[in-house]
Amino acid sequence: MSDNNQLLELLSNKKVLYAEDEKGIQNNVVKILKLYFDNVITASNGEEALDEYIINKPDVVILDICMPHIDGLEVVKKIREDNKKIPIIILSAYTDNEYLWRAVEQKICKYLTKPFKKDQFIEALKTVSLELSNYETKVKIAQGYYNPFNKIFTIKEKEIQLSINESKMLDYLLSKVNQTVTYEELFDYIWIEDEFPSKDALKALIKDLRKIIGKETIKNIFGVGYKLEV
Repeated sequence: MSDNNQLLELLSNKKVLYAEDEKGIQNNVVKILKLYFDNVITASNGEEALDEYIINKPDVVILDICMPHIDGLEVVKKIREDNKKIPIIILSAYTDNEYLWRAVEQKICKYLTKPFKKDQFIEALKTVSLELSNYETKVKIAQGYYNPFNKIFTIKEKEIQLSINESKMLDYLLSKVNQTVTYEELFDYIWIEDEFPSKDALKALIKDLRKIIGKETIKNIFGVGYKLEV
């Protein structure tokens, strides 16, 4: 697998929130997003975008600037009050310096001017992937290393391919490293809406992951959830 494909593969188990009020543009962009993200959440105005952000806690946000009720950069400002690091892409017909500077101030990942080409958009998604991985291809966990691009954990020169749910679990715990993650958060993130896993299924997944990355790395937080200590 090429480095570029590995970068885009990192998005596969992430949630993206995309806000655009023009349906034609929204439909075209959503088709591209669904090639890379398992979970694509859409909104048609700034208020909807903020509501969806609060409810779904996406990993990536993509916003048009000119939207009804609240413009995209105001939405970014409010999101940044909650999360300073989440990658955000702005799509806009504006090239005015005022908008560009407002975007820079909010630490935008990419600012794409409409109309943009598909390859420009994909390049922006690669930049998002790099931000999500902190520009590192491997993460040290206990005595091994995890590659978030190809979902492989390496220990003592042995490579172990994680399953889809194992990698989802580990990616989420890494995004909240050294923080307590609740059972409810893990249920919502790992399983889709029409699945109804039991707590035993969650415990079994944690047990399998511990066998791979190390038993002492994932701590039980009694009655609440788990914590990955790195």
